[in-house]
Amino acid sequence: GNAVSDLSLYSYYDSSSAYRVRIALHLKGVTHQLKPVHLLRSGGENWRSEYLRINPQGLVPTLVEDHRTLTQSLAIIEYLDEVYPNPPLLPSSARNRAKVRALSQIIVSDIQPLNSLRVRDYIETQFNPTAKQQKDWYCQWICEGFRAIERMLTESSATGAFCFGDVPTLADLCLVPQVYKALCYDCDVSNFAHITGIYANCMAIEAFQRAAPENQSDAE
Repeated sequence: GNAVSDLSLYSYYDSSSAYRVRIALHLKGVTHQLKPVHLLRSGGENWRSEYLRINPQGLVPTLVEDHRTLTQSLAIIEYLDEVYPNPPLLPSSARNRAKVRALSQIIVSDIQPLNSLRVRDYIETQFNPTAKQQKDWYCQWICEGFRAIERMLTESSATGAFCFGDVPTLADLCLVPQVYKALCYDCDVSNFAHITGIYANCMAIEAFQRAAPENQSDAE
Protein backbone atom coordinates (compact mmCIF):
# COMPACT_ATOMS: atom_id res chain seq x y z
CA GLY A 1 0.00 0.00 0.00
CA ASN A 2 0.92 3.64 -0.28
CA ALA A 3 1.35 5.37 3.05
CA VAL A 4 0.21 8.97 3.03
CA SER A 5 0.93 11.79 5.44
CA ASP A 6 -2.57 13.24 5.65
CA LEU A 7 -5.19 12.53 3.00
CA SER A 8 -8.95 12.99 3.33
CA LEU A 9 -11.77 12.46 0.87
CA TYR A 10 -14.99 14.41 1.31
CA SER A 11 -17.54 11.97 -0.03
CA TYR A 12 -21.24 11.09 -0.11
CA TYR A 13 -21.98 7.37 -0.29
CA ASP A 14 -24.47 7.76 -3.17
CA SER A 15 -22.43 10.17 -5.30
CA SER A 16 -21.12 8.49 -8.46
CA SER A 17 -18.36 11.13 -8.69
CA ALA A 18 -17.10 10.30 -5.19
CA TYR A 19 -17.54 6.57 -5.95
CA ARG A 20 -15.02 6.84 -8.85
CA VAL A 21 -12.41 8.37 -6.58
CA ARG A 22 -13.03 5.81 -3.83
CA ILE A 23 -12.30 3.03 -6.33
CA ALA A 24 -9.01 4.69 -7.30
CA LEU A 25 -7.93 5.08 -3.67
CA HIS A 26 -8.73 1.43 -2.89
CA LEU A 27 -7.12 0.08 -6.07
CA LYS A 28 -3.93 1.95 -5.26
CA GLY A 29 -4.02 1.09 -1.57
CA VAL A 30 -3.76 4.73 -0.58
CA THR A 31 -4.47 5.26 3.12
CA HIS A 32 -7.10 7.95 3.54
CA GLN A 33 -9.81 9.23 5.83
CA LEU A 34 -13.36 9.44 4.52
CA LYS A 35 -15.27 12.57 5.52
CA PRO A 36 -18.99 12.18 4.76
CA VAL A 37 -20.90 15.18 3.41
CA HIS A 38 -24.66 14.57 3.32
CA LEU A 39 -26.12 16.07 0.15
CA LEU A 40 -29.74 15.87 1.30
CA ARG A 41 -29.78 16.38 5.07
CA SER A 42 -30.73 19.86 6.36
CA GLY A 43 -30.80 21.39 2.90
CA GLY A 44 -27.49 19.78 1.95
CA GLU A 45 -24.41 19.90 4.18
CA ASN A 46 -22.43 20.69 1.00
CA TRP A 47 -23.93 24.21 0.94
CA ARG A 48 -22.65 25.14 4.40
CA SER A 49 -20.09 27.94 4.45
CA GLU A 50 -17.38 25.74 5.99
CA TYR A 51 -17.67 23.23 3.13
CA LEU A 52 -17.85 25.95 0.46
CA ARG A 53 -14.52 27.23 1.77
CA ILE A 54 -13.08 23.80 0.87
CA ASN A 55 -14.98 23.38 -2.41
CA PRO A 56 -16.46 26.58 -3.91
CA GLN A 57 -18.79 24.49 -6.13
CA GLY A 58 -20.33 22.79 -3.12
CA LEU A 59 -19.96 19.40 -4.77
CA VAL A 60 -18.33 16.12 -3.79
CA PRO A 61 -15.72 14.74 -4.00
CA THR A 62 -13.00 16.95 -2.60
CA LEU A 63 -9.55 15.51 -1.88
CA VAL A 64 -7.57 17.25 0.85
CA GLU A 65 -3.89 16.41 1.20
CA ASP A 66 -1.66 18.26 3.64
CA HIS A 67 -4.20 21.14 3.74
CA ARG A 68 -4.22 21.46 -0.06
CA THR A 69 -7.52 20.78 -1.83
CA LEU A 70 -8.34 19.21 -5.17
CA THR A 71 -11.83 19.08 -6.73
CA GLN A 72 -13.42 17.35 -9.75
CA SER A 73 -13.30 13.54 -9.78
CA LEU A 74 -11.28 13.07 -12.98
CA ALA A 75 -8.70 15.67 -11.95
CA ILE A 76 -8.40 13.92 -8.57
CA ILE A 77 -8.05 10.44 -10.12
CA GLU A 78 -5.40 11.60 -12.61
CA TYR A 79 -3.54 13.30 -9.76
CA LEU A 80 -3.61 10.09 -7.73
CA ASP A 81 -2.41 8.19 -10.79
CA GLU A 82 0.60 10.50 -11.16
CA VAL A 83 1.50 10.55 -7.46
CA TYR A 84 0.79 6.86 -6.75
CA PRO A 85 1.62 5.26 -10.10
CA ASN A 86 0.86 1.64 -9.16
CA PRO A 87 -1.30 0.13 -10.45
CA PRO A 88 -1.55 2.58 -13.39
CA LEU A 89 -5.04 3.69 -14.41
CA LEU A 90 -4.08 4.88 -17.89
CA PRO A 91 -2.33 2.98 -20.71
CA SER A 92 1.26 3.74 -21.70
CA SER A 93 0.70 5.29 -25.15
CA ALA A 94 -0.78 8.74 -25.76
CA ARG A 95 -3.31 7.38 -28.28
CA ASN A 96 -4.55 4.69 -25.90
CA ARG A 97 -4.75 7.16 -23.02
CA ALA A 98 -6.94 9.33 -25.25
CA LYS A 99 -9.22 6.33 -25.96
CA VAL A 100 -9.62 5.59 -22.24
CA ARG A 101 -10.24 9.26 -21.48
CA ALA A 102 -12.86 9.44 -24.26
CA LEU A 103 -14.85 6.54 -22.76
CA SER A 104 -14.53 8.20 -19.35
CA GLN A 105 -15.71 11.58 -20.65
CA ILE A 106 -18.87 10.13 -22.23
CA ILE A 107 -19.93 9.21 -18.71
CA VAL A 108 -18.51 12.15 -16.79
CA SER A 109 -19.40 14.93 -19.26
CA ASP A 110 -22.36 13.61 -21.24
CA ILE A 111 -24.38 11.16 -19.11
CA GLN A 112 -23.96 12.00 -15.45
CA PRO A 113 -24.43 15.80 -15.47
CA LEU A 114 -27.95 15.44 -16.91
CA ASN A 115 -28.88 13.09 -14.07
CA SER A 116 -27.12 14.92 -11.27
CA LEU A 117 -28.95 15.77 -8.06
CA ARG A 118 -28.97 19.48 -8.99
CA VAL A 119 -30.62 18.83 -12.36
CA ARG A 120 -33.18 16.37 -10.96
CA ASP A 121 -34.08 18.79 -8.14
CA TYR A 122 -34.57 21.62 -10.63
CA ILE A 123 -36.76 19.52 -12.95
CA GLU A 124 -38.83 18.34 -9.99
CA THR A 125 -39.33 21.87 -8.64
CA GLN A 126 -39.99 23.55 -11.98
CA PHE A 127 -42.01 20.92 -13.87
CA ASN A 128 -43.45 18.56 -11.25
CA PRO A 129 -42.92 15.39 -13.34
CA THR A 130 -44.52 12.04 -12.53
CA ALA A 131 -42.36 9.23 -11.13
CA LYS A 132 -42.41 7.57 -14.55
CA GLN A 133 -41.27 10.78 -16.27
CA GLN A 134 -38.42 11.10 -13.77
CA LYS A 135 -37.33 7.53 -14.43
CA ASP A 136 -37.65 7.96 -18.21
CA TRP A 137 -35.46 11.08 -18.06
CA TYR A 138 -32.83 9.25 -16.01
CA CYS A 139 -32.72 6.15 -18.22
CA GLN A 140 -32.83 8.14 -21.48
CA TRP A 141 -29.38 9.70 -20.91
CA ILE A 142 -27.81 6.54 -19.54
CA CYS A 143 -29.00 4.42 -22.46
CA GLU A 144 -28.02 7.04 -25.04
CA GLY A 145 -24.49 7.14 -23.66
CA PHE A 146 -24.28 3.38 -23.13
CA ARG A 147 -25.27 2.72 -26.77
CA ALA A 148 -22.22 4.69 -27.89
CA ILE A 149 -19.91 3.10 -25.30
CA GLU A 150 -21.11 -0.42 -26.15
CA ARG A 151 -20.43 0.22 -29.84
CA MET A 152 -16.96 1.59 -29.09
CA LEU A 153 -16.16 -1.43 -26.92
CA THR A 154 -17.48 -3.80 -29.60
CA GLU A 155 -15.42 -2.17 -32.35
CA SER A 156 -12.17 -1.90 -30.38
CA SER A 157 -9.64 -4.73 -30.49
CA ALA A 158 -8.30 -3.44 -27.16
CA THR A 159 -11.46 -4.35 -25.22
CA GLY A 160 -10.76 -7.20 -22.82
CA ALA A 161 -12.09 -8.18 -19.42
CA PHE A 162 -12.23 -4.40 -18.86
CA CYS A 163 -12.82 -1.34 -21.04
CA PHE A 164 -9.21 -1.33 -22.16
CA GLY A 165 -7.34 -4.62 -21.88
CA ASP A 166 -7.31 -6.89 -18.86
CA VAL A 167 -6.67 -4.46 -16.02
CA PRO A 168 -9.01 -1.71 -14.80
CA THR A 169 -8.42 1.80 -16.15
CA LEU A 170 -9.98 5.21 -15.62
CA ALA A 171 -12.81 4.16 -17.98
CA ASP A 172 -13.85 1.30 -15.68
CA LEU A 173 -13.75 3.61 -12.64
CA CYS A 174 -16.26 5.84 -14.44
CA LEU A 175 -18.36 3.02 -15.89
CA VAL A 176 -19.01 1.08 -12.68
CA PRO A 177 -20.77 3.88 -10.72
CA GLN A 178 -22.86 4.67 -13.80
CA VAL A 179 -24.00 1.05 -14.24
CA TYR A 180 -24.69 0.95 -10.49
CA LYS A 181 -26.97 3.99 -10.86
CA ALA A 182 -28.66 2.51 -13.93
CA LEU A 183 -29.52 -0.61 -11.94
CA CYS A 184 -30.81 1.49 -9.01
CA TYR A 185 -33.21 3.25 -11.39
CA ASP A 186 -34.29 0.02 -13.12
CA CYS A 187 -32.92 1.17 -16.45
CA ASP A 188 -32.75 -1.82 -18.79
CA VAL A 189 -29.07 -2.32 -19.54
CA SER A 190 -29.31 -6.06 -20.25
CA ASN A 191 -28.64 -5.66 -23.98
CA PHE A 192 -25.28 -3.94 -23.37
CA ALA A 193 -23.25 -7.14 -23.25
CA HIS A 194 -19.76 -5.62 -22.98
CA ILE A 195 -20.81 -3.05 -20.38
CA THR A 196 -22.59 -5.55 -18.13
CA GLY A 197 -19.75 -8.07 -18.51
CA ILE A 198 -17.13 -5.49 -17.57
CA TYR A 199 -19.27 -4.38 -14.61
CA ALA A 200 -19.38 -7.98 -13.33
CA ASN A 201 -15.60 -8.32 -13.74
CA CYS A 202 -15.01 -5.10 -11.82
CA MET A 203 -17.38 -6.07 -9.01
CA ALA A 204 -15.39 -9.27 -8.48
CA ILE A 205 -12.42 -7.09 -7.39
CA GLU A 206 -12.17 -6.21 -3.70
CA ALA A 207 -11.27 -2.54 -4.31
CA PHE A 208 -14.46 -2.02 -6.31
CA GLN A 209 -16.52 -3.76 -3.62
CA ARG A 210 -15.01 -1.65 -0.84
CA ALA A 211 -15.81 1.54 -2.79
CA ALA A 212 -19.48 0.60 -3.37
CA PRO A 213 -22.13 2.89 -1.86
CA GLU A 214 -23.61 0.26 0.47
CA ASN A 215 -20.17 -0.35 2.04
CA GLN A 216 -19.57 3.28 3.08
CA SER A 217 -19.72 4.45 6.69
CA ASP A 218 -22.43 6.98 5.73
CA ALA A 219 -24.59 4.50 3.76
CA GLU A 220 -28.32 4.67 4.46
